[in-house]
Amino acid sequence: MATSRNPESSALVSAYRNLVPVRARRRIVAGIPQPVRQSVARTLAGVDSARSAVVARAIAGRRGGEDERGTVRVVQEAGRHLRALEIPGITEWAARARNLHFLVGLLEDAGVDYFCVRGTAKGLPAVAVPARLREEVEDLLAYACEQEPCYVGTGNGGLRPGAQPATWRRLRSARVVRVAWVVCDPTGRLVFGAGSGCDLEFWGEEDGELVAPRPNRVVTQVPAGSPTVQAPQALFSRVPVLYTTGQARTLPEFTAHLPEDHTFPVDVVYTWVDADDPVWRESKERTRRLLGHEDPGGPALHEQAANDARFTSRDELRYSLRSIHQYAPWVRNVFLVTAGQVPGWLDRDHPGLRVVDHREIFSDPTALPTFNSHAIESQLHHIRDLSEHFLYLNDDVFFGRPTSVGHFFHANGLSKFFMSKALIPTGRALPEDLPVNAAGKNSRGLIAQQFGTFVSQKMKHTPHALRRSVLAEIEHTYARAHHITQHARFRSPQDVPIASSLHHYFAYHSARATVGDLRYVYIDIGDRAAQQRLDRLSARRDFDTFCINDTVVPEDRDAQERMVRRFLDDYFPVPSPYERTDAVGLPTRRLTDLGCAY
Repeated sequence: MATSRNPESSALVSAYRNLVPVRARRRIVAGIPQPVRQSVARTLAGVDSARSAVVARAIAGRRGGEDERGTVRVVQEAGRHLRALEIPGITEWAARARNLHFLVGLLEDAGVDYFCVRGTAKGLPAVAVPARLREEVEDLLAYACEQEPCYVGTGNGGLRPGAQPATWRRLRSARVVRVAWVVCDPTGRLVFGAGSGCDLEFWGEEDGELVAPRPNRVVTQVPAGSPTVQAPQALFSRVPVLYTTGQARTLPEFTAHLPEDHTFPVDVVYTWVDADDPVWRESKERTRRLLGHEDPGGPALHEQAANDARFTSRDELRYSLRSIHQYAPWVRNVFLVTAGQVPGWLDRDHPGLRVVDHREIFSDPTALPTFNSHAIESQLHHIRDLSEHFLYLNDDVFFGRPTSVGHFFHANGLSKFFMSKALIPTGRALPEDLPVNAAGKNSRGLIAQQFGTFVSQKMKHTPHALRRSVLAEIEHTYARAHHITQHARFRSPQDVPIASSLHHYFAYHSARATVGDLRYVYIDIGDRAAQQRLDRLSARRDFDTFCINDTVVPEDRDAQERMVRRFLDDYFPVPSPYERTDAVGLPTRRLTDLGCAY
């Protein structure tokens, strides 16, 4: 028998009570009937569920829903010192959702007319109130800002403490006000202020019509008193699909799908290997012997086709997953493609994660085992339940700041790709070519043969936006090249880079992809300036995505690993829900050891 939950026990209700002093709450709700207050409490309680524990904690600002106040500390944002509430597990999307949730909750509990707005240029959540209620709203926010670090401003300049009357006098002429309850993670490295705030729009009234103070892409003039509807807050401030943050009022026009809305799901696929796994290493060496690569006069491998640097794992996958959790909440599912390996720290029970063995996806099992990333990438579209649109990432690729689906796909489904300034050398593929250059030449040959164009640019080391249907068509169109690539157990001069190059050029020539624009940086950790570049990246955090990579075995592997680990710990201090909390120091596990049939 289902039991009804007590809405008054919600962590969010507790947060609201800690946010606004008792005297102010009494004044705010004095004229509001008890049924309305109960309805508000139920709305606030809607986020509290087992699947929403992370969001509930982040929005409420409490550990496990406890009532005591969090720690307030002084932090820096954009060169200014601000007071911030310390929240374990905070993310950028949760900070945005928290600001919208608090603002909506305050307005509803005070009985203030409002509606949420979509389609503003800034992309932040926005809430509209009639300008005639401005004084009442300012008083309400001033009360709230007395109790928890809250700042307001125009969004163009610096934020000011919202509890100071002088602040509101300075903003009196501003028709859009940015509101931000500033939060940070326990390390103080992640601070979410103005850039994660919520905009409050004051709509003027002219001839019985409410008029927006700035453009949006839906509607800027409506009759005063227009009926509103309930819609998920996630429509205005996106959160991962597994979570919910409650409902809010809006106009019916703002609930309709817009031409720029991405209505299709997007998954992420990783290929991953732990080269320190003794089972995997023994399989690799046995395969080399069987193919004669160890024999004098036998078939030679390029030194970069199988060297240890290609397979080294520094726990980058853990931090790449953290970057998804922090900056790409729109990702639906994550698929981890491995050679029967599972990182010891990975939570395989997370509903948005699935580990996929090579044997599940290779159309010809005799091509296994393989140690060729090109071969593995050729089979990604065979992953069961994978979405049509997905991103393919190596574990050394990271999201560096908040991103949207629009960075990688158009709303009509076309994919985007990101060309590098680096060029593919001219001529045919030769055994002495670097594997990446040989593969690029082969891809160019296929495109030239079918479309008559000469492609010369490599691709950046970014997330690759792919479509299953295009990959399936490539497998059929270039059947021989696809077969050769699938069956090359190590990188070879005959490989084709299907996922990282051929897909993009093939889709572009068949009107299914466009050239995209992404702010991106590649850092070679074997370079002498690597430490300086990592320090700059950590301080500025001004790239959409970045890649940390090396192609040769370093002289001092331990020193390099310490450098990378310090950077990643600094940049991504917040654990993701893909991590087990009891897995410190656990080694890589085998799927066969976990009761799997493969």
